Amino acid sequence: MTTFYNILFSLLLGLHIGFSQPAIDAEMKPSNWETPKNAKFETFEGKQTLLLDGKATLKNVTFINGTIQVDVYANTKRSFAGIFFRKQNQTMEEVYMRLHKSNQVDAVQYSPTFNNELTWQLYREHQAQFTFKQKGWNTLRLEIKNRELTVFVNNEKVLTVENMKTDFYEGSIGLFSLFPNRFTNFRYTPDTKNHNIKPNNAKLLNTSFITNWKITPARLYNEAGFKLKDKLFKKTLTVTTDESGLLAISKYLDKSSSGNFEKNDEMYTIASTTIEASKKQTKRLYFDYSDKVIVYLNGHPIFKGNNAFRSKGVQFMGHLNVETNSLYLPLKTGKNLIQFVVIDKANGWGLISKLD
Repeated sequence: MTTFYNILFSLLLGLHIGFSQPAIDAEMKPSNWETPKNAKFETFEGKQTLLLDGKATLKNVTFINGTIQVDVYANTKRSFAGIFFRKQNQTMEEVYMRLHKSNQVDAVQYSPTFNNELTWQLYREHQAQFTFKQKGWNTLRLEIKNRELTVFVNNEKVLTVENMKTDFYEGSIGLFSLFPNRFTNFRYTPDTKNHNIKPNNAKLLNTSFITNWKITPARLYNEAGFKLKDKLFKKTLTVTTDESGLLAISKYLDKSSSGNFEKNDEMYTIASTTIEASKKQTKRLYFDYSDKVIVYLNGHPIFKGNNAFRSKGVQFMGHLNVETNSLYLPLKTGKNLIQFVVIDKANGWGLISKLD
């Protein structure tokens, strides 16, 4: 009987090995990585490490599905340390640990980067609480399968994203750090067989959301000199929201000033939609935005607000919630034009709105 079980175990092990891809170690040395000039490859605690502030891209690798893993040295100073994947140009999927936020609700974040801008303000639901090691190494591991992402820290599952936000199905992989962090043991396991990535056809969760918008190109914002002029609308882009009703403006517009967080210039776009009214009436409009907004109804300003990061206190994050703001709209019979001048500096450029 013992011999039988030994043979069975060997067969099952052989099958497992046959269908698994070996992990690929990417050594921390300059020949493997494209890094910023301030990056340092150093031996630390007997390990090859990369001290990074910025992005480091693994050379000559295109990744679709599989696992990606890295060890990050414990750090109690304010910093972000993580992994990006499926990067094309300046758009990518991204997950990072906020090591200084140990045991807080936003210690781990999934934040897709669109056109060189992180978007964490837009995706509050993709954050997780975790207690990091205060000494030694914390291991971040991502399991990626088509549109789904599972995040592990120190072998504990902390976050699942069922529908990742970018439209890219393949691209480069690498490391991200805001403020210096030390990395080692970067390894990835490509899954070359299970590719079945389909477009996001998820249905809208609530039909009262406004889903179709026209947006103008990104322009520098000057509060003192801003006026709503017809020439601003000579060129527009027709866009739709995702299934939650969120319009991720960063996904569609490239800002001339991006990637420098609070050092960015303020940019604006005008998002327009039309409401048809069969008779003169009043309707309630719910909305939220990032970072600032001016709302116009039929050419007249009716609301101005500031929802920027830290604008209402040190701990104010500026996350979006559609029911944060509301207006009663005095609609005329026929077409009514609503225009949101959405102004953004960093951390996620977005708009969400619904009618009562």
